[in-house]
Amino acid sequence: MTKLKIGDKVPTFEAITQNGNIVTNDSINGRRAILYFYPKDNTSGCTLEAKSMRDGKAELAAKGYEIFGISPDSQRSHQNFCAKHELNFTLLSDTEKKMAEAFGVWVEKKMYGRTYMGIQRTTFIIGEDGTIEHIFDKVDTKNHYQQILDWHNATK
Repeated sequence: MTKLKIGDKVPTFEAITQNGNIVTNDSINGRRAILYFYPKDNTSGCTLEAKSMRDGKAELAAKGYEIFGISPDSQRSHQNFCAKHELNFTLLSDTEKKMAEAFGVWVEKKMYGRTYMGIQRTTFIIGEDGTIEHIFDKVDTKNHYQQILDWHNATK
């Protein structure tokens, strides 16, 4: 499994949005993007993170960022998640976990003595040139947009 680093180019990917559109690595070139991987729609931590991104979208957009949330959930699940929580940004469906594997976030996890494969909650900040500018692997789900904004303000 690849472990991406700051300065690496974004891996090649193609995914479907909650609205049925296709997003690829080429389609995000030329703009700044936040690619945040999360385990599952409508779970407590994932909902807190999505609401944080929703609430901070305007501030992040003012800094030039477009938000993409990615999970293994289906397009239909994403539609319901967006409707239920009034999400105002794009969710990408990665049902085959190809993006998660390419970004190195499909990992072995352990809980209650059980070992299984799952998403390691991680956010990648992508520059206009398609390189990774920052990686958040310790995500504060409730305040994630502020975490990103604080990093941006400290570095830009």
